[in-house]
Amino acid sequence: KDSKDSKGKGGGGKDAKKTDKSGDNNTAAAAKGAQTITVRHILCGKHSRKEEALAKINAGESFADVAREYSEDKARQGGLLGKKTKGSLEAPFEEVAFKLPIGQVGEAKTVHGYHLIVVE
Repeated sequence: KDSKDSKGKGGGGKDAKKTDKSGDNNTAAAAKGAQTITVRHILCGKHSRKEEALAKINAGESFADVAREYSEDKARQGGLLGKKTKGSLEAPFEEVAFKLPIGQVGEAKTVHGYHLIVVE
């Protein structure tokens, strides 16, 4: 009986792990309807500074490098806010972030200033 129980449990465990891994690795699909995203941002107090940062990103500089140079928040972490769940961010920021395709830069304005946002 013990060997049959072990096989039964092991088979179910393997299936569960496969399902979990495929869900974790499919970040593009997960982000569209996701409740949790990994997000970076660049916060600028002035619209002109945000536009300068966006121009550098559009010219091919990495988001993290531009964040270190331009962001007034989380600059040392390359703008990384980490994993965020729906309801944990300010509404204007969250509306943009949870709709963004992975890797695309979005913009939002909050009481803190102008944000450039990217979801990883």
